Amino acid sequence: MITGNDGTRKGNDPTAGGPGRAGPRDHGGDGGDPGGGDPGGGDPGGGGAGSTWAHGDSMELEFFTHGGEAVRFAARLHADLRMPEPAPLLARPVTLGEGWRVLQYRLPFGAQSDPAAYSALERQVSAGVAMERRYGSERYGEVFTRMIGFDLEAPEPFVLYRVPDGEPIARRQGTLTVEEQGKVIAQLVLAVRLLDEVGLVHRAITPYTVRWDGTHVRLAEPYGALRADEPREAYGAAPWASPEQREGTGRTDPRDDLWSVAQLVYFLLAGRPGPGSGPPADLGEFRRLAALHEGGAFAPRADQRPSAGELMRLLNVPDPLAHAPGGADVLSRARAEFDIQRAKKRQDTGRDDPPEEAADDRTYYESPPPRRSLRSWLTGTAPVPPPRPVEHAPRPAQPLRRPTLCPHCLLPVSFDQSRLVTLDSKKVAKPLDLSAERRPMHYQDALRQAYQACPHAPAAAPHYLPVPYLNSGEPLTIALVGSSAAGKTHLLAAMLGEIEQGGLEPYGLKCLPLNPDTHREFLQERVQRLHRGKVLESTGHASFAHFTDGLLVTGADGTRPVVFFDLAGEDLAQNGEVTSFLMGVGAFIFVLDPLRALRLPSLDPVRARTRLQQRDLGDEAFTTVLNRIPRLGAYIEAPAAVALNKSDLIRFDPSADRWLSRALPVELDEETLRAESRDAYAFVAHHGSPAWLKPFDDCARCTLHFVAATGAQERGDVYPHGVRPRRVLAPLLSIFAMCGLLPGAELREVGT
Repeated sequence: MITGNDGTRKGNDPTAGGPGRAGPRDHGGDGGDPGGGDPGGGDPGGGGAGSTWAHGDSMELEFFTHGGEAVRFAARLHADLRMPEPAPLLARPVTLGEGWRVLQYRLPFGAQSDPAAYSALERQVSAGVAMERRYGSERYGEVFTRMIGFDLEAPEPFVLYRVPDGEPIARRQGTLTVEEQGKVIAQLVLAVRLLDEVGLVHRAITPYTVRWDGTHVRLAEPYGALRADEPREAYGAAPWASPEQREGTGRTDPRDDLWSVAQLVYFLLAGRPGPGSGPPADLGEFRRLAALHEGGAFAPRADQRPSAGELMRLLNVPDPLAHAPGGADVLSRARAEFDIQRAKKRQDTGRDDPPEEAADDRTYYESPPPRRSLRSWLTGTAPVPPPRPVEHAPRPAQPLRRPTLCPHCLLPVSFDQSRLVTLDSKKVAKPLDLSAERRPMHYQDALRQAYQACPHAPAAAPHYLPVPYLNSGEPLTIALVGSSAAGKTHLLAAMLGEIEQGGLEPYGLKCLPLNPDTHREFLQERVQRLHRGKVLESTGHASFAHFTDGLLVTGADGTRPVVFFDLAGEDLAQNGEVTSFLMGVGAFIFVLDPLRALRLPSLDPVRARTRLQQRDLGDEAFTTVLNRIPRLGAYIEAPAAVALNKSDLIRFDPSADRWLSRALPVELDEETLRAESRDAYAFVAHHGSPAWLKPFDDCARCTLHFVAATGAQERGDVYPHGVRPRRVLAPLLSIFAMCGLLPGAELREVGT
């Protein structure tokens, strides 16, 4: 329950319903005036087009509560305050309704060119939401400054907090009674324990940010909070921040905050700051510090300090979480459904069959007999002979040499120098004769930019293949599937933008354009436009399925061409000639739109603005494509990934926040990918209908991922606060793992 400064519930408390509740919100205005020179900044979220609000003005303020409910209040703004933290945010009091004073932190227009500033505000909101959802109804939650609401899509994004009681505890230096000292220590360690429980590290516990009202401590707003186990960022000053935190080395640890607590208490009792590099020399003079000292809270390294729970036992302080039942997991049944469906697929496809015993202990097989693939089925490739026994140890199976198929007509094509052409800016073909070229480097460079006419295409409708597609290993074709406005084009642009910035290199993959001209055109028209904060145009209707872009991906096992198809949702939803290429596609990324799939009321305002409707019958494009792909048995063998796109719309739900708040790990493993798939499956199953999970049900190997192609909502044809792609490479990396581009024992079972 949110309370006022006097501890009583306010009539306009947004958690209470009643007069504060808002209807659908529309962010479609032009925003405030960034050049008004007003000390209060522009429109903080409710003023409409062109509004500028000075302190003392009355207005209507809209925001979301931690539960995702949209509320609206009459509000009066006050003058900005001088705050040492957290720059570049500005702070000011705001009066809501009839006298409810709150504190607003907002990101001013002048700071919005810095993407790190927006990300820091978003992390602050994420931390506040996590603590409110976990401890908002608990009395011990009062050790935190309580969040009231937020709006990250306002022209000046903001977060609202209850005005904290008390004064900075630094003013009580040397004046705390023995009883007060005990309360301060116990409550500070409790706060770290509570933060640890929700996976947060506050990083800003100092005598100047912690407040004391004579009975309770209260930590400052979590403007510096990070998720535990994230890479540390250099933050804070000695002695309050630990040495590792100040240096930004290693990964964040809840025990970083215990160092801050120990240094703060020493300062209060000793009357001076500690050395900042280890235990103060005179700790023995302070009995109250014995447990902190003996427990290791002053140790310079996090792994040498106790956990908050261990320290509470040393202090003989009761831990309210020790025997409290955990919060109910509303997704537990859906997670169990995932486990059942996964086990059924593994059994049906023989992945759970025990290996046959060898004739003796020294005999092994190179690999299990490979299944007859879709590509061999289409081309009539002879069956592969059974594996031969070898002695002592298994050797890796050699990849099959398959003929390269034209991705459009699905017939074999070999490199033929007599059919080479170049394409001009209007895609008109001109013959290319390289028979007289005797310079090897020039010859190879010309081939990289050349195309070859497909010999199976009719003369009236020719199509062309980049030469590297034919002579650079076995191609992998990937089709993005989903209805219009699901975000397929934005997701592909975000993926290729991440790749252009070296996003695949940590995984041992190097990329070159399949064709330099096509790739440059896609970067200019799509990727760079998206990075400038522009909304991309919808993919137009096509009469022929040309692939959108392609890469040459080189890993430890060689080079393979990878090409991407991105067709309009209307084309994918029809069994027309344009989609005949789907029968030969090597892998699929199904782009799921939460606005259509999920029954979450918090998405209704966005649905109203975008005119998209929630529906239980699933995605028509999913159904049409899955019904058209040939199957070997009950399942589609082509690997698939489901991208729960626009996950920024649900980013504060614990299941989504668990993944979106973290960058992709540098080292992938099947357990982590399975855990994300399980969470995403359960989230969609709980909040939507089973029809949206048809790709997982129909594909033998399939992963699911929380992704955000833009990480922002559009207004008109722009993203006012820029774009922040999240985990967009996760579906692609899963596809690569399932197709052998990311070899390794830790990835062998991805998608199963």
